[in-house]
Order: sequence, then structure tokens, then C-alpha cells
Amino acid sequence: MKVAAWQAPLPSVSSRDALALILRRVGQCETEGVAILCCPEAVVGGLADYVPDPLQTAVPTREILAFLAPVADARLTTIVGFTELSSDGVLYNAAAVVNHGTLAGVYRKRHPAIRQSVYRPGMDLPVFRAADVCFGILICYDSTFRDLAADLSSRGARVLFVPTNNALPASKASNEIVAEARACDAALASEHGCWVVRADVAGSEGCLRSEGSSAITSPAGQTVAMARPLGEDLLVVEIGLTAV
Repeated sequence: MKVAAWQAPLPSVSSRDALALILRRVGQCETEGVAILCCPEAVVGGLADYVPDPLQTAVPTREILAFLAPVADARLTTIVGFTELSSDGVLYNAAAVVNHGTLAGVYRKRHPAIRQSVYRPGMDLPVFRAADVCFGILICYDSTFRDLAADLSSRGARVLFVPTNNALPASKASNEIVAEARACDAALASEHGCWVVRADVAGSEGCLRSEGSSAITSPAGQTVAMARPLGEDLLVVEIGLTAV
């Protein structure tokens, strides 16, 4: 089966207009026979911690499927990062899994990455199934917590998708961030015998910058595809699921 990681241009993610870009990449993935596409963390609306009014870009829980309907109607499964507004007014850094006109589920980031984040930590660690494969999601910083990956692996996850948003103040953005992500992916893959698919943002917007750490890593811990730095890219890899 084929999986894909979309490295989104950073300037696009501060707006809901990112959906149009996602839909274009979904169409490309359909043409190439991709089964599952992973988009970056907060690819729609940007990270709420960096916007003046987080509620303006948040999607109410009850409206997720309607909001993502154009993407959800595709023939492949798509993982989309966004800010979720729950019915009790709590914000979550979330990733929705949509396919064939349905919402398969939502993963809420367990460990918001900055102090005093506007996001509430998620509590659940769901596994999903699509295209005859069981997979899990770990949003960005969550991928550094080995217990989360171990839990997903113990419940049958053969692929770990890592929606990421490494947009940082320019003074903190560096190639070291990319190297750390690569090392994390290699450790997760080899330790749990699974594929790791990371999708990041890349480029500059205002005071934020991201080199782009998107990559696909094999169960042997080898990086088999990596995105070009500082720009939009789409990685497509045929993965095998027989070896563990």
C-alpha cells in the first residue's frame, strides 16, 4: 500500500484556505493510488498558541465532518490537523481521520508543547484502521513519549503517523530540529517494528520559520524519503507490512 506525507507551506496554514491546498494534494494522491495521506499538525488555521484569537480558527466538535467534507469525500484516508473546540469550550490540538464521507475519529494531542498553552491535553490514544492496516497518530511532541508509541504498537499499530508543526521563532528554528525529528522517527520505527510517517510545515511567515522535517521511515529505522527543506513537498512511498 502507498502512504503519503504532505509538507505544507507555512504561510498557508494560518488560514482555513489551507483546505483548498489539501484538496489539491488529495487529488494527486488519488491519482497515484495512495491509501493514507498525512497532513501536518494544525495545517488548517495554524497553531492556536500563535494567533490573537484562537476561537476564530477553531472547529466545533459537532462540525468537524461538515467542515472537512470536501476532503472526507475522497477515496483515500486523510489525516488533517486543526484546532478543535469541544462542546464545553475547551480547545484541543487535534487530528481528524476522514475517509469515504465519514469521520473515523479524532486524536487529541496528549502533550501540548509549550508552557501555558491554550490547548488542553487529550486523554485518549485511539487506533484506527484503513486500507487493511491498523495505525496510530502521535502529534508532534507526543512522538517523543515512548510509552505512547509502545501502547499503540501493543494494540496492533503497524504505522505511526506524526502530524508536526515545527514553526518556531526564527532564532530557534534550525536544522537541529530536523535532525532531532529524524532521530526520533528512527528510534520509534526500529523499537516497535513499524513505519513512521511525519508531515511537517516548511517556510517562513512573519517571525516564524520551519525548515521542514517531513519524512517516511522504515521499520528498520531507515529514512526512505525526506522532504526538501523550506518548501512544500509531497512524499509518496509504497510500504510493506509483512516484516515486524
